[in-house]
Amino acid sequence: MKKIICKVEYDTEASELIAKNTFGNFGASDGYEESLYKTKDGKYFLYVNGGADSKYPAENITRMSAVKAKEWLDANN
Repeated sequence: MKKIICKVEYDTEASELIAKNTFGNFGASDGYEESLYKTKDGKYFLYVNGGADSKYPAENITRMSAVKAKEWLDANN
C-alpha cells in the first residue's frame, strides 16, 4: 500500500518491515493486523488492516515518530 502524508510517500513495498502483530483468527471479522515499517529515509509508519468488525475495518497507514515507534515495539513485542 502507498499513501502520501504531508507530501511524503509511505510505501509498504519499498520500506523495511520492523515488526508485525496479528490479533484474532485468520478471516475473523473482528481480527486485524498492525505492521511497523521504516522508510529508507528513517521515517516510521504503521500499516493496519482488519475485518469489518475490527478496530481497523479498512487498510490505512499512519506516520509515527521514532519515539512512538519504540513505544509501539515495547508494547507489542
